[in-house]
Amino acid sequence: MTEQPRAKAAILRPGEITPHDRGNGARTIPLVTRASGSTSLLNGITEFAPGAAIALHTHNCEESVMVLEGEAIVEIDGIAHRMGAGDTTWVPANLPHRFINTSETERMRIFWTYASVEATRTIVATGDTRSIDSERK
Repeated sequence: MTEQPRAKAAILRPGEITPHDRGNGARTIPLVTRASGSTSLLNGITEFAPGAAIALHTHNCEESVMVLEGEAIVEIDGIAHRMGAGDTTWVPANLPHRFINTSETERMRIFWTYASVEATRTIVATGDTRSIDSERK
């Protein structure tokens, strides 16, 4: 029996990672990805400028998001919920959702985790689907 190579652990430092501009005042810092050796999940941080929002979208897998800083509105399946630091969502696959920074003066930051390295994002308004990994290149 051939032994499989063992994955190596990683220490990821958000301040040393170049953010990916997502447009509309949002930028993402990828953390755990295939490039870091993950075979089963993705995670990272998205920062929202004051008043910024991302488009209503779905994913092909479960997602959990924790607000790290600031105040947010999360819209899940048409219902708006207020969130603050420490509040966490769990969103099943294929359920429309989005995040909005409610402050006009302060940034908002979220930490997200997808339950698959094959995670995709589909924008509800356009039907455009992209791999989460491809958004970071």
